[in-house]
Amino acid sequence: MEGLDHLEHLDKHLVDELAQVARETVRDELREQTRKQWRRATLYAASGAVALYAGAALALAVGLALAIALPDWAAALITAAILGAVAYLLRGAARPTASRSAAHEAGFAAGQEERVTGDRSPATPPTALGKPIPPKPPLAPGEAGAAAGVPAAPTADGIDAEPPHHRA
Repeated sequence: MEGLDHLEHLDKHLVDELAQVARETVRDELREQTRKQWRRATLYAASGAVALYAGAALALAVGLALAIALPDWAAALITAAILGAVAYLLRGAARPTASRSAAHEAGFAAGQEERVTGDRSPATPPTALGKPIPPKPPLAPGEAGAAAGVPAAPTADGIDAEPPHHRA
């Protein structure tokens, strides 16, 4: 039995050693990925800063070119209007348009079953589990059947709620 206890100690030591190697490997891999992402983020930030200065230089050049033929205040006003229009167009390009949002909603509704209520009602939002919330009927089950000419279902006593309709 002492031999088995010795082997159990070796197994525990081996498991601890393997866990340590796995932790170090994962840590090194994460560190390398983080270093690559940090470098990429730094390059994007530098690119944005340089683009900002390039845009400022372009705006200055446009203003100076306009100042040749116009008074300085008019050239500055026209340059500001041009920059405002470009900013407005870029903002519009970044926001979803009505056609894009309608297409998104249509794709969302296509994955759900249509409700039968006479007209097409809006899609129901999904629950936390991703399944749509079932719609509530507009009338109670007995009232809906009576309105459609369908006899009511038997009650718990086994007796029909309405008397049978016989045709003579």
